[in-house]
Amino acid sequence: MPANAGLPAGLSAAEANRRLAESGPNEMVETAEHPLRRALRHFWAPVPWMLEVTILLQLVAGEGVEAAMVAALLLINVVLAMVQEGRASATLALLRQRLAPRARVRRDGSWSDMPAAALVQGDIVQISLGGIVPADLKLLSGSVLLDQSMLTGESVAVERGPDEQAYAGALVNRGEAVAEVTATGARTYFGRTAELVRAADVQSSEQKAVLGVVKALTAVNMAIVVGMVAYAYAIGMTLVQIIPLVLAALLSAVPVAMPAVFTLAAALGARRLADEGVLLARLSALQEAAMIDVLCVDKTGTLTMNSLSVSGVVPLVDGLTEAALLSRAAAASSADGQDRVDAAIRAAAAQRGGAALPVIRFTPFDPATKMAEALIADPSGAPLRIAKGSPIAIAALAPLDPSAQAALKRMTGEGSRVLAIAAGAPDSMAVIGLIGLSDPPRPDSAPLLAELRGLGIGAVMVTGDTAETAGTVARTIGLQGPVCPPGKIPESVGPRDYAVYAGVFPEDKFRLVRAFQRQGHAVGMCGDGANDAPALRQAQMGIAVASATDVAKSAAGLVLTAPGLRGILACIEEGRAAFQRVLTFTLGMLVSKAVTLIVMGGGLVMTGHAVMTPLLQAIWMLTGDIPMMARAADRAKPTPYPNAWKIRELVLAALPLGSVKLLYVMAVLALGWFRLKLDAETMRTLTFLTLVLAGQMTGLVLRARGHVWHSRPALVLLAAIAAAAALASALAWAGWFMAALPGWLVLSLYGGSLGYGLVLDLVKVAMLRWLPIDRR
Repeated sequence: MPANAGLPAGLSAAEANRRLAESGPNEMVETAEHPLRRALRHFWAPVPWMLEVTILLQLVAGEGVEAAMVAALLLINVVLAMVQEGRASATLALLRQRLAPRARVRRDGSWSDMPAAALVQGDIVQISLGGIVPADLKLLSGSVLLDQSMLTGESVAVERGPDEQAYAGALVNRGEAVAEVTATGARTYFGRTAELVRAADVQSSEQKAVLGVVKALTAVNMAIVVGMVAYAYAIGMTLVQIIPLVLAALLSAVPVAMPAVFTLAAALGARRLADEGVLLARLSALQEAAMIDVLCVDKTGTLTMNSLSVSGVVPLVDGLTEAALLSRAAAASSADGQDRVDAAIRAAAAQRGGAALPVIRFTPFDPATKMAEALIADPSGAPLRIAKGSPIAIAALAPLDPSAQAALKRMTGEGSRVLAIAAGAPDSMAVIGLIGLSDPPRPDSAPLLAELRGLGIGAVMVTGDTAETAGTVARTIGLQGPVCPPGKIPESVGPRDYAVYAGVFPEDKFRLVRAFQRQGHAVGMCGDGANDAPALRQAQMGIAVASATDVAKSAAGLVLTAPGLRGILACIEEGRAAFQRVLTFTLGMLVSKAVTLIVMGGGLVMTGHAVMTPLLQAIWMLTGDIPMMARAADRAKPTPYPNAWKIRELVLAALPLGSVKLLYVMAVLALGWFRLKLDAETMRTLTFLTLVLAGQMTGLVLRARGHVWHSRPALVLLAAIAAAAALASALAWAGWFMAALPGWLVLSLYGGSLGYGLVLDLVKVAMLRWLPIDRR
């Protein structure tokens, strides 16, 4: 940090609070959506449209009771969506609070970290490499290189020094400075713009796939409805008889529970991940996590401990001890603890008994020159210049002799980050030693990488460190494969070509993600710097590590609150489990909706009467579709491979499963019509109860890939199925809203549904052995 001498003491806490009360917080005011408009938005979507059209047609036909029941279904769907949206908004609000940008502020003569929202005009702040300019500033000391491309569109960074302006939102690419706040919040130069990086609520690949399924299902249903109407007209049914038939068919095509199931599954997954130290900035990130097959992992803080320590000290001058070398290196190190390299050297000097040397002048590390300097007085009082930095930079001041070069090569080969120390008169310096720094691998990195490989995900190390250091760490943690040669990354590179990409700049990460995606891979990308934002947004799953800057956290889909890969692994496993819940729900929905329409058409041909009325159809949706929302909270086993939506295979899987259900339901109807000689009204009740019980059994069987008895359903799902079956059976047996069924027939349908479930289970297991419905 720049020296404090000559700097203002900063505002007092009392004065800062007074100004904050007058000007308001240093943040952009978000316009809250009106509750009524938020509610109306949930009525403007494909599924509500289908229900709204049905309600309108029923009112025109004079069926007020049926219209009221469908309206109740619509309201249930909207209320559930609003509740889940409210919970998600609360979670994101908490996330924004936890990820709120922070600033280093001088108040009452001392430095402290506080939320950037607390800044007021007149505050003294420090800005440094990797941070965001928190408000409009006037620089007092120091110099910085600012990237204002996201504000002005200019690709060239600009230098800013004392008495020059730095605008809120700019990124600090180099240097550090102390500045005075000149404007905050909406009063900043770019106060009318939105946040730099805002978590976009984009449609996920899963939602797009399901929308395609719904469109295909609707097209099939419309074709069946046209055929039913044509047949009804051919056998002489009147318009009064045909309209209820059409209304019932339209109702059967509405996937009432679908929006709630997808939202609820993601929300529950996000809640579980919060306990694992993973915060979802967007619920869609969980859905995308199930699909990634390549993970680009940063080295520092993810695969390593992110705690630099001195691993080697090599004096190059006769008589110079390791403690003395560390003392000189510590003199050229910042004392504020903000620089991790300087903190490690000072800690090592203190541990080894190095004497603290009085510093006359200190120049902090400058990324442009890649060194830091100090001026001290030697024992005779003569000025002694000490420089600490990269060996290449120090070699420009004092050449490295062969022994120094040999020691440098050895230490670099061991994976250490090496600093050279030079000392002497200001115009005559010599290299006096080398200091090796290392960031040891995390003990859990190797087993977690093995787990990722077991899940079908290839890990690639992407780091700005040297090839030697990165290769050493990769070998230590079991990451096998070649290291990409230095230079520009090839355009057609794939994840199997290299295991390590070293010396990578942030812009290279973006190109690397794009290259992998062009080969058809779904990519997860770890990042921590402001310039990682494009790569994090480009990747299917952008991951901000625990030590990431504010911009990286804002750009990512998920944020880790603890170092290491455990949070990433938890997100992948939870994402795949959530994917299985919605995938099996979608498969069951395809089977049930298509079969119900065909049963209505087959029943019409068999009996010459409609076997379902709009009222029965509405009750069927209440007792059939709504309980299936509990599937979102069911147990699910993640697959050992990356997932993908494969619509063609999903439809192919629905054909044999739907055939089993169709044969069973039509057999029950044939028994009732031809053997039991039931009248038309009682046949409608029989159709209703058969569809409800068979539908619940379908959902229970299709919830898992293996045999139904190998996976125990969640209690909430069993309770929902039992409640739906009990309600439908009670209505049929008592004859409420329909003709009554005798008790023995109701019990027989339970036995028939059990037999149907066992047959369906056998077909499901056999089919899924050869038909991959979700493998990437």
